[in-house]
Amino acid sequence: MPAASAANCRQNDAFRALAERRLNREPAASVASGEPVSPPSDFDLNPSAFSDWQGHAPARPAAVLVPVVAREELAVLLTVRTAHLGAHAGQIAFPGGKPDAGDCGPVDTALREAEEEIGLPRPFVEPLGFLDVYRTGTGYAVTPVVALVRPGFVLAPNTDEVAAVFEVPLAFLMNPANHRIDAHSISGRDRHFYAMPYGEHYIWGATAGILRNLHDKLFAAS
Repeated sequence: MPAASAANCRQNDAFRALAERRLNREPAASVASGEPVSPPSDFDLNPSAFSDWQGHAPARPAAVLVPVVAREELAVLLTVRTAHLGAHAGQIAFPGGKPDAGDCGPVDTALREAEEEIGLPRPFVEPLGFLDVYRTGTGYAVTPVVALVRPGFVLAPNTDEVAAVFEVPLAFLMNPANHRIDAHSISGRDRHFYAMPYGEHYIWGATAGILRNLHDKLFAAS
């Protein structure tokens, strides 16, 4: 086996082992309507916004795939949403969405959405575990499914939803030095959020919050 291939195998095995130790083995329970929202959520940096946003509304389930591509340097695959979408237009996102009636759980939802949105074939995806449910200010309870993705796939993005697909080194995203707290004004009040700018891409909001939780789960846990 070439030296580079052997090094890649060791790297992949190490990431699998880390994920097995520290990720949730089953999807975490969601937050019931009316209860305080525990971390991780959009409310962590905005506790006073719980009543202003949809904190008390019933949480709508969703799932996203957090695809870690097994390159020579591990990388996270992300999408740029198209500019004409009604919600979160132009933002950086993980492939994912709401469950369909035929889905068998968050893994099925995340894999189906990844196929539909970017054409990522299921045989290339190895689910490793779950992050905690992430509650968004728009009323979703998002289950992130962390997966290792084997290279060699050919993507076919759905241009109605996805303007671009790109990869960011996992090491960059897991470095706390690259985790900013930014703010913008909504109705005259500052709202704070995590941001991880990378080149021309401004990764922020729930996507950055989920990546921050990935860091806390894998690399900051005791």
